[in-house]
Amino acid sequence: MKVGAAIVEILKREGIETVCGYPLNYIFEYAADADVRPVITRAERTAGHMADAISRVTSGRTIGVYATQHGPGIENGMGAVAQAFGESVPILVLPMGYPRAEAHVPPNFNSTASLRTFAKSVEPLIRGDQVPAVFRRAFSRLRNGRGGPVVVELPTDVWFEDVPEPLDYTPVARTRSGPDPADVERAAALLVSAKRPVIYAGQGVHYAQAWPELRRLAETLAIPVTTTIEGKSAFPETHPLSLGCAGRAISKQAHEFLDQADVIFGIGCSFTKTDFGAKIPTGRTVIHATLDPAHLDNEVAVHTALIGDAALTLDAMQAAVESMIEGPRDPAPVAAEIARIEREWMAEWLPILTSDENPMTAYRVIWELMHTVDVGQTIITHDAGSPRDQLTPFWKTTEPLSYLGWGKTTQLGYGLGLAMGAKLARPDRLCVNLWGDAAIGFTGMEFETAVRERIPVLSIVFNNFTMAMESHVMGLSQRKYGTMDISGDYAAMARAFGGYGERVTDPSEIVPAIRRGIRQTREGTPALLEFITSKELRWSGYGLPGYVRPIPDSYR
Repeated sequence: MKVGAAIVEILKREGIETVCGYPLNYIFEYAADADVRPVITRAERTAGHMADAISRVTSGRTIGVYATQHGPGIENGMGAVAQAFGESVPILVLPMGYPRAEAHVPPNFNSTASLRTFAKSVEPLIRGDQVPAVFRRAFSRLRNGRGGPVVVELPTDVWFEDVPEPLDYTPVARTRSGPDPADVERAAALLVSAKRPVIYAGQGVHYAQAWPELRRLAETLAIPVTTTIEGKSAFPETHPLSLGCAGRAISKQAHEFLDQADVIFGIGCSFTKTDFGAKIPTGRTVIHATLDPAHLDNEVAVHTALIGDAALTLDAMQAAVESMIEGPRDPAPVAAEIARIEREWMAEWLPILTSDENPMTAYRVIWELMHTVDVGQTIITHDAGSPRDQLTPFWKTTEPLSYLGWGKTTQLGYGLGLAMGAKLARPDRLCVNLWGDAAIGFTGMEFETAVRERIPVLSIVFNNFTMAMESHVMGLSQRKYGTMDISGDYAAMARAFGGYGERVTDPSEIVPAIRRGIRQTREGTPALLEFITSKELRWSGYGLPGYVRPIPDSYR
């Protein structure tokens, strides 16, 4: 058995059915020979994004695999690895490598050296007889602990070596650990005695599939729940105790409850400071439940720490809480307060969400999309910048893993790859990405990938012919050189690639266009709907200032 055949057999034993990437990498031919589907993109980075989504929408039970050419291939694809690292997503990265004798000769690109700073682990395969051991280590790191990319570099001259038969490989163990019982008792006592507690849920709830446990604890103590962008959909946002998502664009109810909280229980989150997350107020009692102790006290002072799997942690907290109270608490008072604040907030925003102005607002498109699709059977994601901040506060999720939220390194063009990867993993779902005319410049060619690879996603483009939020900090450059004016007929591009494309210029046509786009995806055709939107920049969410500001004249 040759190296390539052995690797693919290991992938199959680990439950992998798809390998995403860009040639030349010999893995694709070996995969095809073994009935593992190769999916080839137009650029390396997008293949990594697709693998990323496969891991996310399966809670890491199916690992996304990302393969590239050596040298320029993985050089172009480094952004996808960095994005997965920033978002703690477990993906297996299989770059080719230069021949072993040349691997450390400058200027040859060496993945094991260059990717080490943003990967969970890296290792080259240096001998054919080491395939089982190398991949056993790789999958063990992928399936245990906090997620992140794991890199196995495959030198071009190792592929044709022999691997001993029969292949000595069984799928790796997946383990879970729980918190110290004494810490659980302290944390439970804090929650029970709190006057205005808030649960702040992150993506660790998704990876632990701890959605029922989270809901049960919240309902037992009548505690309101907000989520990070990555954790969005971990708690149904139609639930009376939901505060919505606390991203950079934050609902008024989440803002007020966090601001007034005396105890904040962070579960499955890192509390890492970011421009794209809620600011945790100081002076609060914080219970931090996380899988990785390296997260503790990085940005937020922690009163009580719980280290372990989110589901096991919530189970332990539930048992401790039930021993301290006589029965579930009445949710009516806190639910009424949440509903009142949300009504006030929505009264401010409904005129924009339902506006008939032309050019239309992106908010009107989002509002109509949410009320046209079956939200529970839809997986939606955004792109960087305005689409993220326009979507996260207003899209109400009802089912776990129906929203692929992100916001650490925020690469433009990420969303389309996520939608395609989600569709590969969940072909039964309508998979949607929202992006702007800045983001489509990075990965717009990948719509051809969706057509060629038969991945019928629905792509929503907000086109205001301006480079989005960055335009308001480039006033001088714009006035002198017109640097921020961009153009394009993206619906025509979609049609040229063989997909369905439609440009929408009137608000009255939003819903009919969405319905036509959905119908096309059901028939197997990728659809791109281009909405011509207003140039006016409105900040979504509650009390959200611009995070990029013009350079003061005094500093020029």
